[in-house]
Amino acid sequence: MDVDPQVLPGSFLEGIRVVELLGCDEAELQQFFEQAPVYFIAVNGEPATPSEAREELRGQLPAGWHCSRLYWLGYRDAQGHLVAVVNIAADLLATGVWHIGLLLVHARWHGSGLAQRLHADLEAWAVAKGAQWLRLTVVVGNTRAERFWPRLGYVQVRTREGITMGRQVNKVSIQVKGVASVSIEDYVALVERDRPDTP
Repeated sequence: MDVDPQVLPGSFLEGIRVVELLGCDEAELQQFFEQAPVYFIAVNGEPATPSEAREELRGQLPAGWHCSRLYWLGYRDAQGHLVAVVNIAADLLATGVWHIGLLLVHARWHGSGLAQRLHADLEAWAVAKGAQWLRLTVVVGNTRAERFWPRLGYVQVRTREGITMGRQVNKVSIQVKGVASVSIEDYVALVERDRPDTP
């Protein structure tokens, strides 16, 4: 289902349109996940589970966490096939903090610059909707992600150990990018759980 373009990011690449993924898209999202075993093995220690898409589309946040809106975005090519998916939560942990839970590009588009253009478009859209910081979590050891995000201006604010994801227990890097007239210091002062000295 296409959504009002004012609600979702615009088209950053000719021939690609952005849609909101809903429950009716579960089977397609599941297939997309199953075509990305390298990502899931890197972060979960196993390929996508048979219920991966269903669980993701349900949008369950950790206990005690809240956001003003959770988006699942699908990027479709001219044939209607998914080329990328994004999960982003608005106002997570604090107003103005937008958390990118997942930005996954189909393997056939790796190296094309699609991910960078997608992110630039996503950032501009989030800023227009009130984002001051973009936040994300990188699994330490996922070398592709460890190289990608700092190049886009993300800065590590802390690490956390013992994070169970699928079959593995990960060390993760919490990274933030200021996208308005704000600093990382402002962010750390606002979001207590991401201060390096907070348990």
